[in-house]
Amino acid sequence: MQVDKKRILIIAGWVLLGIVVLGGIGAGIAYTKREALLKEGLERAIRKAKRDYGLTVTIGNARFTGLSTVAFSDVAIVPQDRDSLFRVEKTEVGVSIWPLFVGRVAVSSLTLQNGLAHVVRRDSTTNVDFLTKSQKKDSTAASEPTESSSRRVDLSVVAENLVDNLLAKIPDNMNIQNLELRLTDNERQLRFLTETAIIDDEELTSTILVNGDESVWHLTGTVDASDQEANVSLYADGKPLELPYLEDRFKLKLQADTLRAELRDVASSGGEFKIEGTGAVRNLRINHPAVALSEVLVPNAAMDANVFVGENYVGIDSSSTIYLGKVKARPFVKYTLSPDKIYEVQLHTDPLVAQDLFDSFPQGLFESLEGMKVAGTLKYDMGLHLDSSLPDSVRFYSGLTPDGFKILKFGKEDFSRVNQPFEHEVYEKDKLVRKFMVGPANPDFTPLNSISSNLRNAVLTAEDYNFFTHHGFNEKAFRMSIATNFKTKKFTRGASTISMQFVKNAFLNRNKTLSRKVEEILIVWLIENQRIISKERMYEIYLNFIEWGRNIYGIGEASRYYFAKRPSNLSIGESILLSYVVPSPKLTLSRFYPDGSVKTYVRGYFRLIGRIMASRGLTPYDTTAYGFYGVRLREGLRQEIAPVDSIEIDSLMAPDGDQTEDGVNGINDFFRRVFGRDRGEPEVVSPQQEPANGAVIQTDSVPKSRRQLRRERREQRRREREQQEESSTQ
Repeated sequence: MQVDKKRILIIAGWVLLGIVVLGGIGAGIAYTKREALLKEGLERAIRKAKRDYGLTVTIGNARFTGLSTVAFSDVAIVPQDRDSLFRVEKTEVGVSIWPLFVGRVAVSSLTLQNGLAHVVRRDSTTNVDFLTKSQKKDSTAASEPTESSSRRVDLSVVAENLVDNLLAKIPDNMNIQNLELRLTDNERQLRFLTETAIIDDEELTSTILVNGDESVWHLTGTVDASDQEANVSLYADGKPLELPYLEDRFKLKLQADTLRAELRDVASSGGEFKIEGTGAVRNLRINHPAVALSEVLVPNAAMDANVFVGENYVGIDSSSTIYLGKVKARPFVKYTLSPDKIYEVQLHTDPLVAQDLFDSFPQGLFESLEGMKVAGTLKYDMGLHLDSSLPDSVRFYSGLTPDGFKILKFGKEDFSRVNQPFEHEVYEKDKLVRKFMVGPANPDFTPLNSISSNLRNAVLTAEDYNFFTHHGFNEKAFRMSIATNFKTKKFTRGASTISMQFVKNAFLNRNKTLSRKVEEILIVWLIENQRIISKERMYEIYLNFIEWGRNIYGIGEASRYYFAKRPSNLSIGESILLSYVVPSPKLTLSRFYPDGSVKTYVRGYFRLIGRIMASRGLTPYDTTAYGFYGVRLREGLRQEIAPVDSIEIDSLMAPDGDQTEDGVNGINDFFRRVFGRDRGEPEVVSPQQEPANGAVIQTDSVPKSRRQLRRERREQRRREREQQEESSTQ
């Protein structure tokens, strides 16, 4: 038995020796032929770059300078019919030996001198268009069904390979001298010159000149690619990090004192690829018209992010944490790509000291709340689940849960001031256009109980029928808004309640910025939760200071201006008409014909609002369009109406010939009206002049199409039928 073991060991030794000898012989042959192999490999790569990407690659000289180190000189890459993309005078690259045995190329060292990477955009073309062209070619080829293309790509594998390859290209030792990255965007130019960038024993130091001597940046920290760890910081000498190019190109002023990023771990388990890291910013300053009117300052913000990638999804795990000042929140984000796209977003906090939350708001973001003192705690929870195949089944919730919360001191704006008579200022495009009192000192001010119930109920029905029962927000409206905007791929429906419209008019400017919308939501919550203003007072003010026409504010002024009446005497028809003009008050006169009657395309709206009001017991049922035919503009105002005009169709406005008898189109548009406060520009049409006798008059010399003539005949028959119905009911 011992002899057998000894014999086995001897045989194994000889086999091992044979392998070593053969390996040595092979290595020796490869070593002697390595220059030829290098030349052949480079030629193959150059041909592929030309064939697949249209790139002309030239290399002045390439040679081995060590066992695994290759030196290149005078390298240039030029896309076809484009500006030169890359050139470098001298570079030397070393690769690690052991990863080569498993087919992985890992850079061990890199030396580079005098290089330039130049991305050029001229009009609509760039010198990196070849990347897009290659993707189009690949997608075209992939459109033909093959065995390989029919197999689903595993995103976790793709992500793991991508990260591994990127980390493998970070050398253990690096010395870069004078490498410039230049961006030319037509007349604009941005330049980063890396004077030095050194990695020595995992320590990274660099000096980067931005646009010549405009700014000096430093990238410092530690990088250990082999252990898949990094911790780097970016800062500038004596000034913030800033790119004037962004302000010039996108009107975005973006500054920061320090940016920090840390890669903690990369791992794969259970079919998921995971990345753990941290990002942080200090003194972030943002100034853009879409964000806020003034500069927004975020003193400190950070995020511990745990990113996961699965076979068909990618996201941020709920173990991640967002830090904003003294506030911490736990986010969850997941995007599923197939078989249907699914969007999931959540944000939760533990109970927070309320004052810490208010103190953590970025400076300049919510100006009216700055300096506010509060007590108690607040807890925030938000969730969204949207399946692209079932957008109408979207789930959404958002809310602050208070515990002992109360306002101790208002900030810059005292929200309780409107409980007393106050002076209201109206601004348009930052200019003061009107100033008036909201209270008894104004002869047009009308107490709520002195306003016709017809008007009160019509406006509630059209704008926010749950106003007196909700707490400032209508979650159903939010869900419908999300679903509609997703299906139309644009922002066509909002979800503003009367509470939100009231806050916008009473306390905020009308500029459509992100900060204003969020601030509006916060103020509504404060007012409703703390009962600062009663619902009745809020609605009274709303009706007395919103715009009802060009420079017409308040229901007292509006009813006198249009109908020479007091608000208490408004009929059901006049009330429905006034509710119709609330979203687009400056177009009010365009709703009338020169004889003072309401244009026929509005009739469907009258029927819709009237039927809803009747179903709720707010007005008697009516078969004659709920007062539509009885509305007449006061005679002195009719002369201001042009015989022919072009008007904008807004929400429920649609040519009457396009309305269905059952009001389906009208109902759809009605919901767009109720939930669509911030919508795009409406369609423009040119209705014809219609005299009182019902005859259709040609208002210009342009011949009418057959479609127009058919619509006119259909409209005339419908008008005659309704007039007969009206006369039979009288």
